[in-house]
Amino acid sequence: MAKKSSGAQERRKFSRISFDADTTLTQNEQNWKVSLVDISLKGILINAPNEFDINPDKPLLAKIQLDDVSNITMALRFAHKEGSQMGFVCTQIDIDSISHLRRLTELNLGSTDLLERELSALGCD
Repeated sequence: MAKKSSGAQERRKFSRISFDADTTLTQNEQNWKVSLVDISLKGILINAPNEFDINPDKPLLAKIQLDDVSNITMALRFAHKEGSQMGFVCTQIDIDSISHLRRLTELNLGSTDLLERELSALGCD
């Protein structure tokens, strides 16, 4: 993946959390198991499988399995591709999923203040 410029890092408002979980993306009737690279309050980054043939103009749905009963489900839109990695922006998320994602983010940031700042950037404060 291309190295981000320091300006891009300074503009980033959302902490990326490296996270390995069973992840499935769905578009229309097609499902793909993908490798999750990281997740943030704003979206996800994946390693796309070879047979990953999405329509970048159509919405997708991600299901990230946290454990046997809990998952994060979010509607996505394609954002960018660099090599085999693809980024997607979250366009919609349900209350249970955002609660799981908020807790995951809080645990990984180690700071409620940083979490509140990111939620403010989303307009969720």
